[in-house]
Amino acid sequence: MIRNSSLDPQRCPDDFPGRLVVITGATSGIGYAAAEKFASRGAHLLLINRNEAKSIQVCDQLRSQYNARCEYLLADFSKLSDVHAAGMKLAGLDRDIDVLIHNAGNYLVSKTMTVDHLETVFQTNYLSTFILNYYLREKLSKQKSARILFINSEAHRFAVLGLNMEDLNWERHAYSGARSYGAAKLAQLLSMIKFADYFAGSAVTINAMHPGNVKTNSGQSNNAVYKFFKQVFVDSSARPIEVSAEAIYYLCVSKEVEKTSGKFFSLTSEEIPAPPALDRNQAEILWKKSLDLGGLHGN
Repeated sequence: MIRNSSLDPQRCPDDFPGRLVVITGATSGIGYAAAEKFASRGAHLLLINRNEAKSIQVCDQLRSQYNARCEYLLADFSKLSDVHAAGMKLAGLDRDIDVLIHNAGNYLVSKTMTVDHLETVFQTNYLSTFILNYYLREKLSKQKSARILFINSEAHRFAVLGLNMEDLNWERHAYSGARSYGAAKLAQLLSMIKFADYFAGSAVTINAMHPGNVKTNSGQSNNAVYKFFKQVFVDSSARPIEVSAEAIYYLCVSKEVEKTSGKFFSLTSEEIPAPPALDRNQAEILWKKSLDLGGLHGN
């Protein structure tokens, strides 16, 4: 794990002209770096963000610098109504979605709840991605090809005992930023099992990747202690954010992995995830719970 995170990612030399790439959380950090990489290779971009002013600024920058076609949708992933609206709009597009990159998310050292009465990190990092994938499952299956990529994390290994399916809101267990984040990323990997099964036999692939320790502004809504720790102990050894962008581009474009699905990568090195992320029984339980929590029955 440590060795793979320090390796240089494989690079894809191919361009991606006119192909539609959807990226969530693309106004800064890894999401913006990925958008910039795809724009530089000719892709059309549809960005899903919660801030309109920043979305306009990002699209203006990409148009000016790369002559890129860039559009955006607004959705706050801490509001299920926004996620449903975005899912329906994506499912109704009259063109293929070639790549869907799930990047939006957060890390909180203190527990907060959303307006939907769900723990915030679980909803924004996991349930929102589940809902979007669920809305798109039929559309993507009918396409000639498509790739879905979770920007996941080695932090899924923090959930060493797996998900507590009866306490996803952390009401009966001690909350910590690392544990809640790890649980949400573990949930993504469990959902990948079920989606990979669904897409089997089609030309749709779904994978997850750890983006490496790269310098971002994540966690800025946390307290001063966390910000100090991140600056001194995390950012001091962080690599340029372009490292993540190169890995994302490779996994989403390279012909070398075009048939690879249901796998976890650290940058572009395939790894075996933690045992709880391979539990098919838990994946089935989580799937049913996600349908209920996401209000997806009948959709």
